[in-house]
Parts: sequence; C-alpha cells; structure tokens
Amino acid sequence: MPLYVYSITAAAHPCRLDGLTGVGAEPTPVRAVTTGRLRAVVSDIDEEIRPRRRDLAAHQEVQDRLMADGTVLPLQFGYTAPDDQAVTDVLLQHEDGYLAALERVRDCAEYHVKASQDEDVLLREILRDSDRARQLNDRIRGGDPDPRLPLELGELVAAEVGERQEDLAAGLVRTLVPLARDHSVLAPADGDVLSISLLVHDDEQDAFLRAEARLVADMGNVRLRLNGPLPPYSFV
Repeated sequence: MPLYVYSITAAAHPCRLDGLTGVGAEPTPVRAVTTGRLRAVVSDIDEEIRPRRRDLAAHQEVQDRLMADGTVLPLQFGYTAPDDQAVTDVLLQHEDGYLAALERVRDCAEYHVKASQDEDVLLREILRDSDRARQLNDRIRGGDPDPRLPLELGELVAAEVGERQEDLAAGLVRTLVPLARDHSVLAPADGDVLSISLLVHDDEQDAFLRAEARLVADMGNVRLRLNGPLPPYSFV
C-alpha cells in the first residue's frame, strides 16, 4: 500500500506516535518502518496528497512530536513511497548517509530570520545623504520639464537601494552566522532584504535568541522576523 513519509530517525528514537493520524481525507495511524539502525515514520495513504491546510498541519504535528523526543531528519511535505519494502530498501541503501545527517543536526533546531526595510525611510536617507539625488529631486519637484531628470534619479536611487540593502544583508549574515552550527542563505522574496536559515544547537539557543533580540533593538528601520525553533528542514 502507498505510504506518506514524514521523517527519518535513528532506530533508538522512541517514536511516541500513539494517537497521531496522518495526512489524507481518511487519515490512518502514523507508524514506523524500522531497519537495523534507522526508522522511517510513515502513514498509509490511498490518494494523491496535496498541500491542504489540514494535511500541512498533520505533517507538522508529526515533526513536532518526534522533535520533542530526539533528533529527526524531517522530510519536506509531499514525500511518498510505493510500500514498506521500498522504504526499507532506501533506508538500507542510504544508511550511512542518513546516519551522518542525523549526527550533523543532533540536538539542533532551525531558526529562520527574514529582514525587511521601510522603503520610505530608505528613500529619505538617500535624499539626505546624496547631494546629486537631492538636487535631481528638487529640480523635479520645482517643475523642471527635462525628461532625463526622473530617469537619472530613478537609476541613482535604484543603485543606492541595491548597494545599501546588500550591505545590510551582508552585515546581518556576519552577525548571525557565528551564532549557529550551520546556515543557508535563501533568495529573499516579497520585498525582504535577507532570508536565512540557521541551525542552532539546543545549548546555544538562549544565546542566539538574546543576540537576535539585541539586533531587533539596534536595527532602527530594519524589521527582523524570527520563526523557530523548527525541524531542521534546510539542513537535511
């Protein structure tokens, strides 16, 4: 029977799955497929699984339950397998790699930090700091009809914005990365300046959160958003 696969753990993980049901319109109990040194946490399915809200929540609930008791390799939403034997074969074939990955993320959680900047404040800063931008802006506001002025101002401002945001993102990365065991810089979206995932050890989470709080207090018009602790999806 087809399976939905949530996570991989060491065989020693307790996998307390009682009461958990999985994804799908008719969810079945979550269970473990065990080989010599590994376990895959799965549930039976009889349909194509789509990212519906209920299924996303069920997927995350399994990860949270497992993380509470030990280290896991969480799979992204949507992994399926034909049957138990296919899962067993994959675990045996890639056993050394999975064990190494488990060791790499042992006792760690993922934190995701996004940074954005108030564009109006940034524009005012550029007009304050750049004599040329200020002159162009004043001429446009004063009614100068030269059609080249808006183009030059737009190019100048765009270049300044890009340079300042790159410098900001690089500075944040330099500050955050030493606080983590590993990191992954992602492509920012929706106007963000930075999107970064950090792998933080349990023993270092308090120090990481204090450092992040200091950054929030010191960054002025930069908005930092922190999400975590999360299963270490970005490091599997």
